[in-house]
Amino acid sequence: MTTASQPPGRSVVAVDCNGADLGPAEVAAGARIAGESGVRTILFGPADQIRAAGERAQVVDAPLSIAKAADPAAAARTTPQASIVQAARAVADGRAQALVCAGGTGAALAAGIFNIKRAHGVYRPALALPIPVPGNHVTLLDVGANAEARREHLVQFAFMGAALAATVLGVSAPRVGLLSNGEESDRGGRLLVEVHAELATRMNGASGRFVGNVEGGDIVSGAADVIVTDGLTGNIALKAVESSSQLVLRAVRDAATASLRGRVGGLLLRPALRDFRDEVDPEAAGGAYLLGLRQLGVVPHGRFERRGFAEAIARAERGASDDIVGRTHEALRAAGALRSAPVSAAERKVSNQE
Repeated sequence: MTTASQPPGRSVVAVDCNGADLGPAEVAAGARIAGESGVRTILFGPADQIRAAGERAQVVDAPLSIAKAADPAAAARTTPQASIVQAARAVADGRAQALVCAGGTGAALAAGIFNIKRAHGVYRPALALPIPVPGNHVTLLDVGANAEARREHLVQFAFMGAALAATVLGVSAPRVGLLSNGEESDRGGRLLVEVHAELATRMNGASGRFVGNVEGGDIVSGAADVIVTDGLTGNIALKAVESSSQLVLRAVRDAATASLRGRVGGLLLRPALRDFRDEVDPEAAGGAYLLGLRQLGVVPHGRFERRGFAEAIARAERGASDDIVGRTHEALRAAGALRSAPVSAAERKVSNQE
């Protein structure tokens, strides 16, 4: 382990460097970039690959990864030496105030639940991502933490997303939509009909304004500031949006190089296209916020390059310093959206195991 020279007063970010598509060294390079702005990190990964992380980074040799484990929950329970488990423990012990996982959402979620623990009154953590739609950021959740969700989960996700939009993006009374296959209140099956009815009754105040069902195209239309769905649907929708934006950029670039006229036009459009590319770049968002734990987590995409990981680390540090978790939890409490029902025997057993 190497000890970093770190000034006091700012939050420390624990980073699991394993699981990234380009390897642990790329994550360490991102930590070095973040460190140039004063962000302090504790990096967990193979020490021989992450030593060049800068003077504000502390390196913990943790070569074992469970990012690709078939059963992330079991792996997180039985592999205490895994990098993500050690990183989550660092947050739980107070050595760090936020967690960044470079790959393996399931492992990050399991390690977070078992070590950092769920926040009081939260049914399930959720991954919330502010999507960089031009002219209007849209917070989509859940984007991968829960493949299935019950009525009470989606209702709480709605309030959780609204609280994040207000806290992080400064949106006053965020407009919240429920992702469905039609705008009518009876569309989407029994679960969505029940969620729609409850949100229509409960969410009509300063904590958020429910605007009803929204369709897939509304993710980029500005119809809502927050869009709620289960993790399976949200992950599919997110990847469709990301791939579509990249397809459009490639098509414009190809058209601008296909002929002399196109090349001349491309030169004129280059500044505007560069700004557009930067605005829709997924790496600019830094990854999804893992909400519902007692400390903040940020989960960037495993395919990110160093600048994406740098942004994820910087956002985790800012979020911890700004107390996003505390402010979001207080917003949930004020809205009456925290769990108050008695815990069942089965759920009590799970909580005890955590």
